[in-house]
Amino acid sequence: MATSALRICPLCEATCGLTLTLDGERVTRVRGDDRDVFSRGYLCPKGVALADLHHDPDRLSAPLVRQADGSHAAVSWDEAFATVERLLGPLLDGDRDRIGVYAGNPNVHTLAGQLLLPAFTRMLGTRAVFTASTMDQMPKHVSAALMFGDKLSIPVPDVDRTDYLLMLGANPLASNGSLWTAPDLPGRLRALRERGGRLVVADPRRSETAAKADRHVQMRPGTDALWLAALVNVLCSAGRADLGRLGAATEGFAEVERAVAPFTPERVAPATGVAAATTAAVARDLADAERACVYGRIGTHAARFGTLASWLVDVLNAVTGNLDEPGGALFPLAPAGQRNARASGKPGRATQLGRWHSSVRGMPEVLGELPVACLADELAGGGIAALITIAGNPALSAPNAGALARALADAEVLISVDPYLNETTRHAHVVLPPPSPLHSGHYDLAFTQLAVRNVARWTPPTLPLPEGLASEWEIMLRLTAIAAGQGAEAHLGAVEDAIASALIEREVRTDGSPYAGHDPAAVLAALAPRRGAERLLDFLLRAGPYGAGPDGDDGLTLDALEAAPHGIDLGPLESRLPGLLRTASGRVELAPAPILDDVPRLRAALDEPWDDGLVLVGRRQLRSNNSWMHNLAPLVGGANRCTLHVHPHDAARLGLRDSGRATATSAAGKVEVDVEVTDAIRPGVVSLPHGWGHDGDGTRLTVAARSPGVNSNLLTPGAVDPLSGNAVLNGIAVEVAPAG
Repeated sequence: MATSALRICPLCEATCGLTLTLDGERVTRVRGDDRDVFSRGYLCPKGVALADLHHDPDRLSAPLVRQADGSHAAVSWDEAFATVERLLGPLLDGDRDRIGVYAGNPNVHTLAGQLLLPAFTRMLGTRAVFTASTMDQMPKHVSAALMFGDKLSIPVPDVDRTDYLLMLGANPLASNGSLWTAPDLPGRLRALRERGGRLVVADPRRSETAAKADRHVQMRPGTDALWLAALVNVLCSAGRADLGRLGAATEGFAEVERAVAPFTPERVAPATGVAAATTAAVARDLADAERACVYGRIGTHAARFGTLASWLVDVLNAVTGNLDEPGGALFPLAPAGQRNARASGKPGRATQLGRWHSSVRGMPEVLGELPVACLADELAGGGIAALITIAGNPALSAPNAGALARALADAEVLISVDPYLNETTRHAHVVLPPPSPLHSGHYDLAFTQLAVRNVARWTPPTLPLPEGLASEWEIMLRLTAIAAGQGAEAHLGAVEDAIASALIEREVRTDGSPYAGHDPAAVLAALAPRRGAERLLDFLLRAGPYGAGPDGDDGLTLDALEAAPHGIDLGPLESRLPGLLRTASGRVELAPAPILDDVPRLRAALDEPWDDGLVLVGRRQLRSNNSWMHNLAPLVGGANRCTLHVHPHDAARLGLRDSGRATATSAAGKVEVDVEVTDAIRPGVVSLPHGWGHDGDGTRLTVAARSPGVNSNLLTPGAVDPLSGNAVLNGIAVEVAPAG
């Protein structure tokens, strides 16, 4: 007999509510949950493919250990963890900084990844921590930390109430939103225009989103910061800059005005390719709109001036009077786990960068991480002797992929937590596969901090964990026990209690917390009989801004969410400044010193020769999320999507033809790829999607191997934005020629 179950989709940042139809333990249908308080029935092709992900026969069902001949053999969980302990033992007893950790972005889509990964890295005691953040959004974390005092104090566009939305380097009709959790962005953007609002998109491609815009500004890749500085310049020079009610809570406007003075629309036009009149018109429209906001994403972040562009986005929001205002850029108030949820009433501490450096390339730390761009050098140069990858595939995702693939193949120790034998894990000495997402409960701790509406939603496990599989929670606990020196046979309940106690003790010491001054042992006991992720989530909800606290029956708890299976709507975003600020001054820092110190580098770019050479950019695709989903037949069917977009003028000049083959060569490497001639790309720019290249030996990706595509990161040399350490993945100089 068919049954149904609710689920929050874990496959992208939109976090849509789903309704699953099951025949026993087989998922037969996936559709949108019409009653979900946030997504209201919306879903995209990725959500539909959740069933295919759950039933994928290539998913590993047992741990693997690499044999002497390089092959992998299935072993028991006890043998696998004993092997992990044996391999890591000498390093755990010595220099722990020689153990590296790489965490991919799926970690923010699971509770085990969000709650246990920090505890694991803390117990491991290594400074060699790498995540996908330094290939994606680290510039925004750095600018947010410097301006507002916390890396997750990120204002998001209040799209449902704005009159004017300026978007740079973003394609939410393909990505479903990023650092901006907003289900059904196609519908929300359509509603913006239907109520008389305007959408302006700046992008070198006529992306799916740009095609729907009222104005498309087709600027040269890598020049977003120059153009944003020119927009601020226009407002300042015309006397149109207005901080509104935040004037008294803001420092540094005069310094911003001086910093952008050289970046006139006329001066930046040769670099950006945007006419000065267009720049001036967009600036005036921003100032004239009653409610407006500016949003920049990966196209602006993964570039030479990523942090400056991220900073200037929020400077624009501020100087147009739209920062922290309805219809502008607002700060969500998440139900759980948000460090800025309560007004502290005290100044914070200044954000410090570069507290340590990588051992081989000498690259500085950023917010507790080292740049992924130096991972290949650290492995090959001996700075890292062992690498632990958790839900990540850096062989495809990371820059300088050719060098990294060689370094992974030669790694002294490689341990991977991953459900597949993929381009990275094929080199692993041990692979620890977590089960399907349907075997775990789900709550989005990270994405509620970036959501366009304050909501809380929980879905319990859809199916019981099959015998012989280990939950992701257990896998991470056992790794944490090994890292803590307790061994592979440690009592996991005690390890989990220690993690829970540390979380409670931090809250007990926090002024203004409902748990301030309480006895940690009594708080832990009161959370019984819950265990695991549910116990920690219940505590975080109780301690949060809507929570019931230690004694109350009213307010948010996990019990309350279980009684509301379609979620609880906590209302629209509201103004939160200055209460959320954690800067040393207690004010919005419009001109942080590290940012101003980098402005001369941007000014020098004005004098660079901007010639007609080709540059490479990436592109988002609706039916994938980086390299995750290319083994699911419904998401890779049809025409080849891993093509090189080339403008007709460039194709004619270079002798390329549509559907023909071309070679693309950069300072880092060379690929051969199918050509797609299209006027949707700016002349002088070519585009290749990210996350492909499934043609390596030793993988078990049956579907992906049929449509492997090419790895765009074979062309990215490993350059970084110096402030954030973020990899430069856009604006890469390339030469393109017909293949053969």
